[in-house]
Amino acid sequence: MEQTVTFPDGRSVCKLGQGTYKMGISAARRDDEMRALRHGIELGLSVIDTAEMYGNEEFVGEAIRGVRDKVFIVSKVLPCNADYTGTKRACERSLRRLGVERIDLYLLHWIGRHPFAETVRALAELRNEGKIGMWGMSNLDVADMEHIISLPQGRECSTDQVLYNLESRGVEYDMLPWCSRHNMPVMAYSPVGEGRLSCNQTLERIAKRHKATPAQIALAWTMRNPGIIAIPKAGSISHVNDNYNSLTVTLNDEDLAHIDAAFPPPRKKIPLAGW
Repeated sequence: MEQTVTFPDGRSVCKLGQGTYKMGISAARRDDEMRALRHGIELGLSVIDTAEMYGNEEFVGEAIRGVRDKVFIVSKVLPCNADYTGTKRACERSLRRLGVERIDLYLLHWIGRHPFAETVRALAELRNEGKIGMWGMSNLDVADMEHIISLPQGRECSTDQVLYNLESRGVEYDMLPWCSRHNMPVMAYSPVGEGRLSCNQTLERIAKRHKATPAQIALAWTMRNPGIIAIPKAGSISHVNDNYNSLTVTLNDEDLAHIDAAFPPPRKKIPLAGW
């Protein structure tokens, strides 16, 4: 399995990243979560995904201190802040909280009331100013992505981050092919279904054949095709190691057939799940 994904600007990252939703919030878990993030970075899991909504950008900033050159930071602007001026101000706040001079990839978190044109204009300017490396979208369906790329500078859009796992395969019908045609990587959040897939019997049977865990099978499945970056969350070093080992799992045709039987692929358009 190819280990990296390349963005339109030529930058390559490991196709397994690290999500941080709800991390750094609990004082009781904070130290373990900090160690987990840093361990993942040392393993080469360079993509660290956060957002202003998560309320943990300071925590992420602390975790990457001293290893900034090893990290690909992703953050997001809340839709309520995503008018032209609000997007630029939100980015400045995120930069301060993260303690960095540039966010590698900055996303609109989901659709809000502000016109896409205002958000895209601000994102393009932030990129030109060097405050972000790339920009993209999150939780946008095909029709909205078509709108984005039709805007001035809209073809700079570098990704769409969406809910994608075995329980939520709707994006396979049209979103994944659309992104592939436009040379646009997809970021898959909740790739293990917030842990639910780690108890699935079909995945347990496949995992035994691979000397793996059901969660590793779910992750390997999500990353099986080119252009997909999975961003599972892991709050402990052992969990990070388990996720990392999914990179060595290669599913065969028999495995994929059993998975399709248990989790049928979409046969029609399904509205985008997520936020």
